[in-house]
Amino acid sequence: MNVASIMVSVDLGPAAADRIQLAASLAGRFEAELVGVAARQISSPAYSTSVYASLQVTDVEVARAGQDLEQARLVFDRNVEGVARTGWRSDLAEPSTYLARQARAADVVVVGRAGTPDPEPGFLTVLPGPFIVEAGRPVLVAPPGIESLRVRRVVVAWKDTLEARRAVLHSLPFLERSDQVLLVGVGPAGDGEGLNDVAAYLSRHGMAVTPHRLGSDDAGAGEAILGFVAREDADLLVMGAYGHSRMREWMFGGVTRDVLQNTPVCCLMSN
Repeated sequence: MNVASIMVSVDLGPAAADRIQLAASLAGRFEAELVGVAARQISSPAYSTSVYASLQVTDVEVARAGQDLEQARLVFDRNVEGVARTGWRSDLAEPSTYLARQARAADVVVVGRAGTPDPEPGFLTVLPGPFIVEAGRPVLVAPPGIESLRVRRVVVAWKDTLEARRAVLHSLPFLERSDQVLLVGVGPAGDGEGLNDVAAYLSRHGMAVTPHRLGSDDAGAGEAILGFVAREDADLLVMGAYGHSRMREWMFGGVTRDVLQNTPVCCLMSN
C-alpha cells in the first residue's frame, strides 16, 4: 500500500505552521502530493434594519473571509519547502464539512489536536472529533509543536471492532516504515485471540510486532493507552475511533475523546 495524496487542514492558529511542516515531511517520505485545505464560514447578520444594511454586512464578512483564506494560503506556501507537488483548495464554507468533501481525493488527512490547553485556531478551525466521523479516510491528528514524524516505534491500540480493523489496514503504509510495532489489547480480557491474530497478520507483512495486554475497563482505557505510549516512547498511536455510540462518547466521554484531547504524539485514527 502507498500514500499518494496527503491533505492538511490549514488555519491561522499558532500550531498551523508545525502541522503543515509535519504533513510536508510525510509527503516527502511517501513522495506524495500535498494539498492544503482551508474554509471559512460566513455568518449571517443576526438582525438588520434593512435589506441594504444586511447586504453591506454580508459584503464585509465575505471580504474578511477572503482575506483569512488568502492569509492561510500564504502560511501553507511558506511551510511546504522541498515538496515536489503541492495544491490548494479553499472556499466559503463550514471548515469541517468542506475538508470532509475534499478528503475524497486524499489517502490521509492531517488535522490539529483540539485539547483544552491548545491555542484557539480561529474561524478556520477543523475539530478532529466531528471531522473523523465525516471524513471516510484515515485522519492523522497532530498535537502542537510536532514538525516531523519519525515512525520509529508505533503503538496500535486493538479492540475487535470494525473501526480498529480499518485503522490497522489504513496504517499499513506507516507501519511498514517503522522499526517496531507495539500491539496493545485493550479491555478486561486484553482481547485474547484477536490480539494474537492481528499480531500474526502484521508479522506476515514483515513487521516486528510485540503484543501487550492492558486490563483497564472502558472508563480508564484512554488513560491506560496514553500511559503506555509515554512509557514506550512511541512516535505514533494508531486506533479506531468511536467504537461506542458517537453521541454517548460526546455526552459522557470515551476513549476516542480522551485520546483526541490529550494525546502527546500523533494519532492515526479511522472510523
